[in-house]
Amino acid sequence: MQSGTIRPDRPLLVVALSDEAEMLDSDLPILITGMGKVNAALALTAVLAAGPRPSALINLGTAGSLRGGITGTHEVSRVIQHDIDARALYTLTGHLVGPPLTVAERGLTLASGDQFVAEETTRTRLADHAHLVDMEGYALATVASHFSVPIRLIKHVSDQAGSTAAATWQQNLHQCARALATWLRDNRHHQ
Repeated sequence: MQSGTIRPDRPLLVVALSDEAEMLDSDLPILITGMGKVNAALALTAVLAAGPRPSALINLGTAGSLRGGITGTHEVSRVIQHDIDARALYTLTGHLVGPPLTVAERGLTLASGDQFVAEETTRTRLADHAHLVDMEGYALATVASHFSVPIRLIKHVSDQAGSTAAATWQQNLHQCARALATWLRDNRHHQ
């Protein structure tokens, strides 16, 4: 679902869920992709292929923290996929599938996958490679790279990606939407 007019002189806001975008008070166009890597990739590809292309993409969304002490809103510098065994596929085919993507000079590492991380074993395993976890970032960064459109991944920590993650995410969603709107307002000069 898209609102607003996409123009080559301004960025497009990209959000997975309308609840995450509910407080965005901006004249910028907004694309709601739906949850998960497939929905995100399909929605963004359709918009960029149809044109016109925006000056940049700003993905605003929630993320689980994989490490203690990480709270608030963060920009992502590197994004990886956590639900693909790239090493096994390389061994099998000799082709690198889903390599890590760098999207900014500084920031945290985000692990994306089509799994809502809500158990300690997965959280601990992913914490060795990333700071945050979401379900769309890698797909959006891949599409952005394919179309040569710069992207920023901005994530607000909604939960601790453990056994209480589902309940905490639901409880914090409204506050996360407010924090993302505040980030957008405070960073207008960087758009």
